[in-house]
Amino acid sequence: MDFINDKKRHTNLPDQFFLGGLGLSSGRLNNWRMRYGKQNNHNGAIPRGHWLEEWEREKIIQFYREHETDGYRRCTYMMIDQDIVYTSSSSVYRVLKKADCIRSWNTKSSKKGSGFDPPTKAHAHWHMDIANIKIEGVFYFLICVLDGYSRSIIYWDLRESMKDTDVGIVQQAAIEKYPDKQTRFITDNGKQFVGKEFKTFVSDNGLSHVTTSPYYPQSNGKLERFHKTIKEDCIRRKVPFNYDDAKRIISNYIEYYNRERLHSAIGYVTPDDMLNGRQKEIHLKRYQKLENRRKERAEKNQILQNSLFCEQSLTSTNMECSRNLRISAEGRSEATLCRKELEHEH
Repeated sequence: MDFINDKKRHTNLPDQFFLGGLGLSSGRLNNWRMRYGKQNNHNGAIPRGHWLEEWEREKIIQFYREHETDGYRRCTYMMIDQDIVYTSSSSVYRVLKKADCIRSWNTKSSKKGSGFDPPTKAHAHWHMDIANIKIEGVFYFLICVLDGYSRSIIYWDLRESMKDTDVGIVQQAAIEKYPDKQTRFITDNGKQFVGKEFKTFVSDNGLSHVTTSPYYPQSNGKLERFHKTIKEDCIRRKVPFNYDDAKRIISNYIEYYNRERLHSAIGYVTPDDMLNGRQKEIHLKRYQKLENRRKERAEKNQILQNSLFCEQSLTSTNMECSRNLRISAEGRSEATLCRKELEHEH
C-alpha cells in the first residue's frame, strides 16, 4: 500500500494502472486499503473476553472427573461457588465435549401432569411418602417429609415398619420442628395417609391434606425423585451392613443433600439456602464473579493484542528503514557509476 500510495501521489494515475502490473484485483486492493494501519492477525481468530485459558480448561475437566455423580451444569455452579473457575455452563459443556468427557445419562420422557400450581414460598407444601430400603435381606422403611418449594428434607426416619403410628411419629416430629407453619400435606393414597388417625391429626393441628391421583405416583414426583436419588447415590454405593449403619449413612447423605448438594430444579442452590431465602444473594454473587472474570480475560487479551501490534509495527518500521537504506545505496551506486563514466569521457 505504501508503494501504490507513493506512486499515485507523484503520478496521479488511477488504481487500474497498478492492478495489472501487480496482479491484484480491485476487491483485494480495497480490502488492503480498509485494513491499512490496523493490526495484522494473519487470518487468525482474535482472542475474545469470554475465551477460557488452558489452566481453566484443565480445572474444568479435573473437577468434572472428580464428581462422577454430578452433571456438567451442577459442576459449573459448584466451581463458581468454590472459586475454582468462573464461566457459563455452555462453555463447560464445550470443554468437556471437546475432551470427550461428557457422561451419558439414561433419561426418560417426562410424565408430569398439568394443572398443579407449584408453591411460591417455603413450608406451603410438605410432601410425605415411604420408600423401601433393603439391608442384608431385611426391608426397612424410609419415611420422609420434603418441602415442595425448597426441596429440603424437613424430617426423616428409618422405621422397621410402616404402620399408621410410624407415619404419625415422623409427621409429629416435622410439625414440632416448625410449629408456626400452617402447611398442606401432599401424599399418595396409601392406607397410612388416608386412615382416620392421619386425618384426625391433620385436622387437630389446623393443617390441610390432599392426595395424589390414583395410579399416578408422578404427582408426588418431588419426593419420589429424592427417594430415587438417595438409593442411587447413597444406599447402593455405601452398602450398609445393618440398621444402625444405614441410619448413619442416610443421615450423612441427607445432611449433604440439604446443605451442600446443588439442586438443578431450584436454580443450582442447596435446599437449605432455598428454604432460608438465600438464593437471590447466591445468584448475584455468581453473576458478579462471572462478570469480574470476563473483564479480567478481556483486559488480558487486550494487552496481548497491543503487544502483537507493537511487534508488527516495529517489524514494519524495520522493513521500511531497510528499504530506504537500499534505495539510498542504489542511488549512491548510480551516482558513482555516472561519475566514473564522466571521468572516462574526459
